[in-house]
Amino acid sequence: MKKIIRTSKAPAPLGPYNQAVLSNDTLYMSGQIGININTGEMVLDDIKSETTQVMQNLKAVLEAADMTFENVVKTSIFISNMDDFVLINEVYGSYFNENTAPARETVQVARLPKDVNVEISMIAVK
Repeated sequence: MKKIIRTSKAPAPLGPYNQAVLSNDTLYMSGQIGININTGEMVLDDIKSETTQVMQNLKAVLEAADMTFENVVKTSIFISNMDDFVLINEVYGSYFNENTAPARETVQVARLPKDVNVEISMIAVK
């Protein structure tokens, strides 16, 4: 069974996809970028602020599915500059317990939507 997860507390999709899809007990979350839901503006002041906004957007989607970061089993991080990895990782890591952190890959890409610096997607399980 497939259930679409939507919340007004995270940015609306920029195309023909949903914020997340719940299939049985597994939540597949689309990538989030640093859009501030209150202003509609991109948070691009610095990489730590941008990553924090991305994580807050992901948190809102998790909450809409009655989950937390503890439910996350896999993440994918896409960054435009590998030199930002340490700062992104610092913010990202603050949302997880290191002993139960999810599996992850981090990939540098040529370009991201709206020319952001970081996009993160997640898979979570109830």
